[in-house]
Amino acid sequence: MTGLHWGILATGGIAHAFTSDLRTAGLDVVAVGSRRIDSARAFATQYDIPNVHGSYEELVADPDVDIVYIATPHPGHVDNALLALDHGKHVLVEKPFTLNAAEAAAIRDRAAEKGLLAMEAMWTRYLPHMVRIREILAAGTLGEIRVVSADHTQKISTDPAHRLNDLTLGGGALLDLGIYPISFAIDVLGLPEQITALARLSDAGSDAEVATAFVHPGGALSTTVSSSRGAGMDVAQIVGTEARIEIDRVWYTPTSFRVVSADGEVIEEFTTEVAGRGMQFQAQAAERFVAAGTGSNDILSIDETVDIMGVLDEVRRQIGVVYPSER
Repeated sequence: MTGLHWGILATGGIAHAFTSDLRTAGLDVVAVGSRRIDSARAFATQYDIPNVHGSYEELVADPDVDIVYIATPHPGHVDNALLALDHGKHVLVEKPFTLNAAEAAAIRDRAAEKGLLAMEAMWTRYLPHMVRIREILAAGTLGEIRVVSADHTQKISTDPAHRLNDLTLGGGALLDLGIYPISFAIDVLGLPEQITALARLSDAGSDAEVATAFVHPGGALSTTVSSSRGAGMDVAQIVGTEARIEIDRVWYTPTSFRVVSADGEVIEEFTTEVAGRGMQFQAQAAERFVAAGTGSNDILSIDETVDIMGVLDEVRRQIGVVYPSER
């Protein structure tokens, strides 16, 4: 087996999804670490992982590991990533990359100092339909892009103790859900020059719904809506002067889209079949970036990740959400 040797840091639901997709794609998962050894052992048994560790420190010190996938709750990302980087490991950090831009910059700077890859696991950007959409945009098929809109809405528990509602865990719709459409809008239009945000807060003080309106370079607009209290259509569109792209539900997962001209003619229809959830594409990209040189991520650079966290910081400032660790 060729490629990097992966270590999985933490054993929650997202770690299961990611590791399953790595196994589906034939990537080499050699180690798992958890703060509870029984959890690590169960995870290793399920995915046939040879090296089992009862702490994160043991995992990052494992000489067989080249790159660590960090799957802890948001507040742990910065410390876990710095720990892995300090042990000479590349890192793929689950989104949101960190709680805020300052933490993201700390990871970026440490990775640069060590000559290692630090990459945000914004898996949507690496999916086949998104790769094709960027090709269509680069070809100018849509003309001048005027509007991007995207939503991410799910019905999730209202229990204040649930991770998504707990501010001590970075809870709220913005970091878990809103980051998808906001990152998408920035991918298409660039960083916003004007940011407007509104929200409805839960009784626990976390953001249950968030709406954003951005003005991007050249005057293009983007709108996003995210909610943890109701499940909507979860579709997206890119509107240009000559044509539009309509992305079907669920737009941020492997799905289909159409390119439709201004007069209603369907120019292109794209469909795809993907094994598993589709998280393997970001892992394969990380392996390519490491092989080519750690500064080579042109799909989502670490600098762009830091900038996106800065946008989320401004959204939170406007809606009045502060995490306890920031006080």
